[in-house]
Formats: sequence, structure tokens, C-alpha cells
Amino acid sequence: MAKTSTYLNFTRNTEEAFNFYKSVFGGEFVDGKINRFGEIPPQEGMPPIAEADKNLVMHVALPILGGHLLMGTDAPESLGFKVNKGNNVYISLHPDTREEADRLFASLSEGGAVEMPMQEMFWGDYYGSLTDQFGIRWMVNYTAR
Repeated sequence: MAKTSTYLNFTRNTEEAFNFYKSVFGGEFVDGKINRFGEIPPQEGMPPIAEADKNLVMHVALPILGGHLLMGTDAPESLGFKVNKGNNVYISLHPDTREEADRLFASLSEGGAVEMPMQEMFWGDYYGSLTDQFGIRWMVNYTAR
């Protein structure tokens, strides 16, 4: 079933923030864990993960009210990120089909800026990110079932 979630970027304190959110909302992290940058396999064309960044949060998800997922990541400058208040929140769409993912991505990116084109990712999903013409940041993530 299609769903929407909120994705938050932090400079280096995602784990602290999500432990706080967990204390507020209760529950457990999805899959009971926090994924770390050190778990990323080497990627062609990508620099290796700096030793100081390997324990940073690559991805964490926490169900909050009404089944909404609050997700987050550390966005280290060593990987080219520059987090500022205002660019640290994404609306993350999880459509039911790859075709719908492509349609949403193409429509939302019209007049905007593509950050990462839709592509197969190492975690097994089809993913892309963009900023729309109004400055709103979006992630589109399709998981084959």
C-alpha cells in the first residue's frame, strides 16, 4: 500500500534526535535497528566513507502517530552534504508501482532540480530525490514486493 513519510536530515546528531523522538512517541525503530554509514558497501565512483563518519546514522525509521513514519539520516559534509535549517526535511513518497514512482518523480521535478535521478540503489529499492519548483524537497522510493 502506498504511503508517505517525513525524512529529516541532521548534521551529526540523528541518533540523539531519534532517541528523543522514541521517548516522546514510544515504540521501536523499524527492523529494531539503526543503519550506519559503515555498512554501505563500496560504490563505484563514490569516495570511501571517512573513518569518522562510519558510525553516523545512514537511515533510521520510527513509526509515530497514525502509522506515519519519521525517518532520518546524518548528512556529513565529507559526503558533500550541507545541512541548513530549511533544507533538512523531505517528504518521502512510497508508491505502489515503479511506473507511479517514475510518474511522480517526473511531475514533481518539472521546473525544479533533480538531486539524484531515479535509479536502482544498493539497498534494493528504486530511488530518486529532487527539489520542486517551489523549493520543497521530495524523495521517491519504490520497493518491489
